[in-house]
Amino acid sequence: MRVIAGIARRLKLKTLDGLETRPTQDIIKETLFNVIQNEVPGSRFLDLFSGSGAIGIEALSRGAREAYFVENNRKAVKVIEENLEFTKLKDKARVITADVMVALNQIEGSGKFDIIHLDPPYELGLEKNVLKYLMSSELADSETLIVIEASTDTDFSFLEDMGYRITKEKIYKHNRHLFINKYRGIL
Repeated sequence: MRVIAGIARRLKLKTLDGLETRPTQDIIKETLFNVIQNEVPGSRFLDLFSGSGAIGIEALSRGAREAYFVENNRKAVKVIEENLEFTKLKDKARVITADVMVALNQIEGSGKFDIIHLDPPYELGLEKNVLKYLMSSELADSETLIVIEASTDTDFSFLEDMGYRITKEKIYKHNRHLFINKYRGIL
């Protein structure tokens, strides 16, 4: 796995050995950033369920002004910190070792994020809990782009009732990216 573009381009990133995390393949990461490339420069980026940190690091490399990484696996956090050190992007990053819901409460009040990326373990419904929290949080508003990586089987029929709309969807072989934002009370 490598950084695809920006100031850390071509640098190889470490990943966690074994099946504890699912690193996003470079081709899928490249497709993701092709979609969001215009929103990344100067953005505040929140990378939830960070794994190796590859998505947030890619955002920083492409000009995000800061990125928060949230991961509860201590081995993965060590990999994120090593990758940030190696890419020389550590000064623009904040790494939080905690459950995502605990971390969201900890950073509440720190300001709005422009992009929030979620890559939770598949088929556990964790994305629904995060989206429910974000609906009433100051961390996201109607202009915040929320990107969810999920299996192609994950049911998102609840989004509209919760107050979100899908603006784009990219489907791959076994997974997909949903691009959503808040709309309740705006339309």
